[in-house]
Amino acid sequence: MILLDKPLGLSSNHALQRVRRAFDARKAGHTGSLDPLATGLLPICLGEATKLSSYLLESDKHYRVTARLGYETTTGDAEGEMSRASDVDMPTGVALDTLLAGFVGPQQQIPPMYSALKVDGKPLYEYAREGQTIERAPRPITVHSVELVEAGDGRLTLDVAVSSGTYVRTLVEDIARAWGGCAHVAALRRTRVGPLGFERPMIDLEQIESAANEDPARLGNWLQPISSLIADWPRVRLDSEQTEAVLHGQRLRGDWEAGDTLVRLESDDGLLLGLGRCEIEGELRPKRLFARPQP
Repeated sequence: MILLDKPLGLSSNHALQRVRRAFDARKAGHTGSLDPLATGLLPICLGEATKLSSYLLESDKHYRVTARLGYETTTGDAEGEMSRASDVDMPTGVALDTLLAGFVGPQQQIPPMYSALKVDGKPLYEYAREGQTIERAPRPITVHSVELVEAGDGRLTLDVAVSSGTYVRTLVEDIARAWGGCAHVAALRRTRVGPLGFERPMIDLEQIESAANEDPARLGNWLQPISSLIADWPRVRLDSEQTEAVLHGQRLRGDWEAGDTLVRLESDDGLLLGLGRCEIEGELRPKRLFARPQP
């Protein structure tokens, strides 16, 4: 896995393909796309790690977002045309802190028209480009935190932690509307995805491609172990007999906690075997296994 610092103006898929070519990997996948106008952490899984990429789509995300105040746009960011304006001043001090705190917690959010969600097999953004507005049902999200970084000169910068499926563009609009104003995203940078982004540094795409052309041996310095993708998942350590059974796809019964929980399966020497699910009936079912144990 590579912790790519996606550059501005590049789609997530374009960035993914360039990393895949640099590493000469047959398989590659990412753990949740970023808009072209967003930068920051785009974890890219290579080879066996792609077996985990879909599970990381549901991870919480952390962003630093800068909103430009005064008007909304058709896309919710700087790429769109002005759609609504307001000259209502942003609150300050305790009033602003109180307003922001009101957005923390579980809530319902209506997805924006400029999104990849599909209706009748067609992405919403295609309807939007045709001038159509489709009714969208609100979806449950959770905003874990909203922290003020800077405010003034017609801009508002926040650090936010949100659940998967949260549209930061919509969150910014809703925050401004709460004081009767308007805003859109001027800059967005993702800083964390699940357990990733705490300690390990992100790598620039230019660094990767330069190393691939000039010194391919350097590429290995930036590879992260598969286990770091699920570092915060509950672990189930198996003895040699259980490991053999799991690797043959067999379900196990044991004294681990019953529930409906995804866990990381490890051998008795600490190697990662893959993913399993502890089911309500108390069985442990292999879910996604690697071709060989991973460190």
